[in-house]
Amino acid sequence: MFIQTESTPNPATLKFLPGQSVMDMGTADFPSPDGAAASPLAQRLFAVEGTSGVFLGSDFVTVTKTDTVDWDHIKPALLGAIMEHFQSGAPVLADGQAAAAAEGDYDAADESIVVQIKELLDTRVRPAVAQDGGDITFHGFDRGIVYLHMKGACAGCPSSTLTLKMGIENLLRHYIPEVVEVRPVAA
Repeated sequence: MFIQTESTPNPATLKFLPGQSVMDMGTADFPSPDGAAASPLAQRLFAVEGTSGVFLGSDFVTVTKTDTVDWDHIKPALLGAIMEHFQSGAPVLADGQAAAAAEGDYDAADESIVVQIKELLDTRVRPAVAQDGGDITFHGFDRGIVYLHMKGACAGCPSSTLTLKMGIENLLRHYIPEVVEVRPVAA
């Protein structure tokens, strides 16, 4: 098994490409070891000292490290943990666990606007942020303000505010006149 790595715009995050499917559907975000019980793969990665976050995408694993370790020291152990996991045949998510699907919070009268927002996010935005090792999910729509949650490499990335304001906000405002602003939300 050959695992490729790619840097991301977030210097604390590295994208690992195992060359096979990681998640059949959706994504899974583990911003801390607390929720990692839902994923044997995330548990293995959190066992590597210096790991502070794990994000699972369709064909990639994004790991965020603490500031106290260098990639040169932690990367070999992470590569080993990913390789061991896939060679073991263990599931990525524990039995009964499913990928998160975000519905979001919005007024029923705004249903048609929200459908348009979600479609633009799914077709134009999510593929781009996935290339950087992250994901973005719809969290809500209220009086012209779209609330989005950044995950994986995008969470805490220095350029995420610029991505939200200059990229996503401009895109949504261009296609959907009812959108006046985009704001990030925490998990």
